Amino acid sequence: MILRQIIEHLYSLPTGSYDADDAHQAVEELKAALNRGEVRAAEFAGGSWMANEWVKKGILLAFRIGTLEEQTDGQKFPYYDKDTMGLKTFPDANVRIVAGGTAVRDGAYVAPGVIIMPPSYINIGAYVDEGSLIDSHALIGSCAQVGKRVHVSAGSQIGGVLEPIGSLPVIIEDEVFVGGNCGVYEGAIIQRRAVLGAGVILTGSTPVYDIPNQTILRRSGTNPLVIPSGAVVVAGGRHIDHPFAAAHRLSIYTPVIIKYRDEKTEASAVLEESLR
Repeated sequence: MILRQIIEHLYSLPTGSYDADDAHQAVEELKAALNRGEVRAAEFAGGSWMANEWVKKGILLAFRIGTLEEQTDGQKFPYYDKDTMGLKTFPDANVRIVAGGTAVRDGAYVAPGVIIMPPSYINIGAYVDEGSLIDSHALIGSCAQVGKRVHVSAGSQIGGVLEPIGSLPVIIEDEVFVGGNCGVYEGAIIQRRAVLGAGVILTGSTPVYDIPNQTILRRSGTNPLVIPSGAVVVAGGRHIDHPFAAAHRLSIYTPVIIKYRDEKTEASAVLEESLR
């Protein structure tokens, strides 16, 4: 029986009704495959991103069968977590992890050439591809997918989605620039070479106003919010028409696409130009 079938079977059983050794072996095999990047919590297939439900079931199974205990993993300060949720090791991985409080959970893929500045956190099921930079105080949530040469700036939160099982996690495609103190949540997709200016917050319910194309981007049913390739998004505002709000000149936060970058323009240059 292949790993996927084993995990599907174990996940379907009531808690405590499965063989503990079999469950732990399946979880360890899944984490090893995630560590190597051989399986992913979500992948691009048939022209769109899709969640791999069986992988997310395996991660949830790891939580279910784990026992809370003190762990040290050779560190000076112990921590307390499920015994199925240890820290990832990086033997000969060509990953630069600067000292100072960073943690990467076992079962996350971090590709060669990635740089992680302290303190940062990468959760189980996440995928961070080659040449990306995870800056200080940044979070890569469980099952979040980060592409090649992505810059996640300081203080930014890339949310993952573990439950519901079928929900797509946050996807950050290749060469995206995420500015400082941004937040991307609830399965939003940021397509390649997009730029998020500092402080941009994107959730599943966030309407994004695309000025160049004179349209409003939203999540629709099971279709996630998608920020198009090359879009330059900044934090904006729009007036509230309610009489009380109008009387007090109130406005509400709104992300705005103010332009699109071309293939020759660097992210930092186009963002600076757009904010002038």
